[in-house]
Amino acid sequence: MTMSKSIEIFIDGASRGNPGPSGVGIVFFDNNGNVVKKLFKFIGNTTNNIAEYTSLIYALQEALIDRYEIVTIKSDSELLTRQLRGEYKVKNENLRTFYEQFLHLLRGFTELKVISIDRKDNSVADKLANKAIDSRIDSSLKTE
Repeated sequence: MTMSKSIEIFIDGASRGNPGPSGVGIVFFDNNGNVVKKLFKFIGNTTNNIAEYTSLIYALQEALIDRYEIVTIKSDSELLTRQLRGEYKVKNENLRTFYEQFLHLLRGFTELKVISIDRKDNSVADKLANKAIDSRIDSSLKTE
């Protein structure tokens, strides 16, 4: 029996001004708690919620590229996690497109869990999102 490839991904989106300069931070951890990958990207001027959703989409795309089958997403965004778990409706039209992308990407995984965490437990992804804003380089996803 082969083991399914699993990963835990901490995500964060940040916006200074809301809307304002925004960035995403993504950290992949293996089953032993070791950092596998750190990613960040400046995404231009947008809202905090769009930055959160953008970090989610990039994280899931990256997990598919790396062929992970079982994914746990951890985020400190209450709105994002509750919408993804179906506890809140997605009323904002600007977020609906991202939510629909999430539903589409979801099909690529054997299992996907979304867990809400405290902001203090998301410091690595938060630092990367802020590093992205500080860099102001609107280009491809960067690896730290």
